[in-house]
Amino acid sequence: MKLHFFTANDIEDYHKNYRNSETANKLFKKLHPQTLADFDQGFFFHYLKDTFSVPEGIFESRIYGDTGFPGLRLDFNFGLRLDIPEGNFRVRISDLDNEQVVFDKNISGGRLLSVEHYFIRWQVEVFLDEEKIFSHTLNLEGQPVTIVYRYPALGDTIAFLPYFREFKKRYKCNLSVCLPDSVCELFAQLYPDIPLVDEVDFKTYATYYMVMLMSPFPLMPVDTRHMSMDKVAGTLLGIDYLPPKGVFQPTAPPVTDEPYVCIAVNANNARKCWHYPKGWDIVVDYLKSLGYRVFCIDKDAELNNDNFTIRKPDGAEDFTGNHPLIERANMLYHAEFFIGLGSGLSWVANAVGCPVVLISGFSQDWCEFYTPYRVANRRVCNGCFNDYRATFLTKPFCHYHKDTPRELECQKKITPRMVIEAIERLIVDKNLTPPALKNL
Repeated sequence: MKLHFFTANDIEDYHKNYRNSETANKLFKKLHPQTLADFDQGFFFHYLKDTFSVPEGIFESRIYGDTGFPGLRLDFNFGLRLDIPEGNFRVRISDLDNEQVVFDKNISGGRLLSVEHYFIRWQVEVFLDEEKIFSHTLNLEGQPVTIVYRYPALGDTIAFLPYFREFKKRYKCNLSVCLPDSVCELFAQLYPDIPLVDEVDFKTYATYYMVMLMSPFPLMPVDTRHMSMDKVAGTLLGIDYLPPKGVFQPTAPPVTDEPYVCIAVNANNARKCWHYPKGWDIVVDYLKSLGYRVFCIDKDAELNNDNFTIRKPDGAEDFTGNHPLIERANMLYHAEFFIGLGSGLSWVANAVGCPVVLISGFSQDWCEFYTPYRVANRRVCNGCFNDYRATFLTKPFCHYHKDTPRELECQKKITPRMVIEAIERLIVDKNLTPPALKNL
């Protein structure tokens, strides 16, 4: 089957982004294309398949959407997919919302596929010998639709979840969701009205594969470095407002009747961690002086990353381990508050309604979910996670100051005093009475 990829954006904009990329250079050597158009087709095929880690044969899998014309079949699974029989056909595809025609060509035989896989209100018209034989505008109402998010990044996943229910509500579709196993129990508790599925069979009207990438092409409509992480899913699903979060109801009692605080000192890479010398020990000692028990709930008590070794503070009680996410959610729900980083467990705490003190100078204040107890030092180099000139997720791990005294100063120059001041404000705002003060 001949595959024909087309783009909703001007393909020249994609050329500017990928022409000199490492991925493009490797593919060019592998494909040996004769023309730029040939390379575009090969690039999109491999880039989309590898980035989404999609099932083998997804581009060629059967299209069940019958148009009523023999051999002409349409669905919106993994983007727009249109089977075209042999003949003198012309296909015109538009974005209904902005009235932009993105494809208008004669084509005979093969399958037409969109490069973009996020929500676009596609309008499809097919002509045979210049007579219109078929017209369809994407309409999800009453249709079976699946959203797939299979990436392991916990924070990214939690950020996406509220939009799934809002998507179902806004477009009135029969929605099901496919998620990593680790998140399913928490999702089912937060959003019990949305069924979960283990596999996708593409008998649905539409399937949206979701991904959070720090890239403007070709899977994201915007460069996500310039927007809040809790709004990215909205740009992919056609929702331009922040939806309400699900309400968490605990499934287990507190691990203790004594007031406690949870902390997490580790992240998926050490550049996100707090590197003030003995900073966590000072904060833990302060919390204990208030009478709180302090539970460290990281997956690992010690983690080596980016040539750093991050350890559980000695004064914190060891609740580390690879526990089910629902257990962590229950612990956080019953905690007085949580102190963490710009990483997954902070998102879980926020999702279940636990107040969060967020220590993060590597990202901008608007990057993660909003908390009034964010701690960052903006008088040093900071925020390179949202800096399109930097390469936060690749080497060097400190883009501007590697191998200098200023290396990772965004995470080193946050003082314990700054963190303690945020804790004190939280205690006042939430009208908490620390155990050590109850008898005074």
